Amino acid sequence: MSAPASVHTAAGGLDLLVRLAAAQPIAPACDHFYFLRHGQTGRNALRVFQAPDEPLSALGEQQALQAAELLAGEPIGAIVCSDARRAFDTAHTVARALRLVPSAHENLRERNFGALIGTSSAHIDWACEPDGGETLAQFVDRKREALTAALAAQPAPVLVVAHGGTLYALAALLGVAVDASIFGNAQPLRFSRTGPTWAVTPLQQRPADGGGAALA
Repeated sequence: MSAPASVHTAAGGLDLLVRLAAAQPIAPACDHFYFLRHGQTGRNALRVFQAPDEPLSALGEQQALQAAELLAGEPIGAIVCSDARRAFDTAHTVARALRLVPSAHENLRERNFGALIGTSSAHIDWACEPDGGETLAQFVDRKREALTAALAAQPAPVLVVAHGGTLYALAALLGVAVDASIFGNAQPLRFSRTGPTWAVTPLQQRPADGGGAALA
């Protein structure tokens, strides 16, 4: 598959991410699951590479509450999340509404951009090899393993709460073409399978504010 040009112009190197993921796609046994990118952070709004301890902004906390309201009507059986603070806190906000306890995992964190953390992500190149960070190939391999495990969690269906980079990788690993409209902070998504073919549907369309398609 190849992602639409609108995504590639927003973030360089995604064509390589798609090729790396497509070389070894995943095939979850479930027929549907949910994904939620975390709420906005201050550095999302500024388009700056973030560390794992970056907290939600006041807007991000509000977005998480709105996502919880949308997801409260869905038959979610388990929540699996990144242990990075912004995803962890978003997951716990949703979990309270669903009366569930999230399972947090380090390998669901955003890509480690090493020496780039704290610098501008406005013109992110996913093919970069930052000092002290992960290469794109390392990131895709980590996501392949982490998402395979997350989507096997029980009871199903699963909600995965993580990052924009994770969403890029997930879509590519499933062969789903995406555009920037699904990458808004705290935009709940439903992934569903018909035969071998996966598709993604936003539970409610939201503007891609607070970082949009650029980074998680």
